[in-house]
Amino acid sequence: MKHRLLAAAAAVALILPAAAQEAPPPSPGEIVAAAPASDWVGIAPEDLLVMDLAPDAAGKARRVVIQLMPAPFSQGWIGNIRKLAAAHWWDGTSVNRVQDNYVVQWGDATEQKVLPEGLATVPESEYTVTGEAISDANATHIDYGDGSAASIIAAVEDSFAASEARARYAEMSIISTRRPHAQDGWHERDSYAPWVEIYGGWPLAAEEEPDGGYRFWPAHCYAMVGVGRNLSPDTGSGAELYTVIGHAPRHLDRNIALVGRVISGIEHLSSLPRGTAALGFYETAAERTAIVSVRLGSDLPADARPRFEYLSKGSESFGRYVDARANRRDPFFNIPAGGADICNVPVPVRAVAQ
Repeated sequence: MKHRLLAAAAAVALILPAAAQEAPPPSPGEIVAAAPASDWVGIAPEDLLVMDLAPDAAGKARRVVIQLMPAPFSQGWIGNIRKLAAAHWWDGTSVNRVQDNYVVQWGDATEQKVLPEGLATVPESEYTVTGEAISDANATHIDYGDGSAASIIAAVEDSFAASEARARYAEMSIISTRRPHAQDGWHERDSYAPWVEIYGGWPLAAEEEPDGGYRFWPAHCYAMVGVGRNLSPDTGSGAELYTVIGHAPRHLDRNIALVGRVISGIEHLSSLPRGTAALGFYETAAERTAIVSVRLGSDLPADARPRFEYLSKGSESFGRYVDARANRRDPFFNIPAGGADICNVPVPVRAVAQ
């Protein structure tokens, strides 16, 4: 008996160290941190809008960097924004509205500042785009057939069969394809649209049209930037902008133009005092935060241009990241959710050292 007990104890001693050494599943942040350099995509300086606010009470600089959306989304408004930045129009304006759990808004509080010439008036139809427009804008040359779901999925499968097209299409795909470790079907569990997707690093929603085609639109997730407007049919010029600082107000989708997202410095906006007037507007000029300047990243000196990159949707790291967001297995969590809202899968963005 004694020998059997010693043998059992020895067996346990051999088992326990191995179990103790077993690493816990990685968290989403750990997956992102371990992603190789080849999994990241650089953001061009001309697609960055750099807004410098007045220093805070302690004299600390406050910079907000916005990434503008790629074609074909909201290009009329984004063209206006580029002209406004080139004209230094926002210099001397202010943050005028901070509504709790909703938005921060900035522009000309007086509504009297003259706009630059040549700004476009953009129709409401530009709130959404077709699948064909996406394909044309990115020159993928993929035939989506009649635009139905079956044709689009078939086109995706065909494109992945061609190795030379795989890398680009994986990055700019409008349909999620199965990847190792990716949560299958997460993109079909949205409350506001039949389909959601990450496209080129952006959260999109979509629905099928009566003729069988699809229309796509950006989703109002945290830190997304949109264009303030008056009542329809006004769509805003782009001079008045806002960013989401609360629970994703997806009911705004397709009702307002989304033009970008804050990728750095959102804390300088989300932490501002809440406005006390209706809708969170400030009642006095003293409450507003002054905007010192707004410039395109490409208009800054070369050595001062901010550099950022985002995690490629086409990478295995991104597939594992999505799965980890939908099914948290790291030690703190007991019950994986089994799914994720499109706005709960923020595309990782990181600064690059100069």
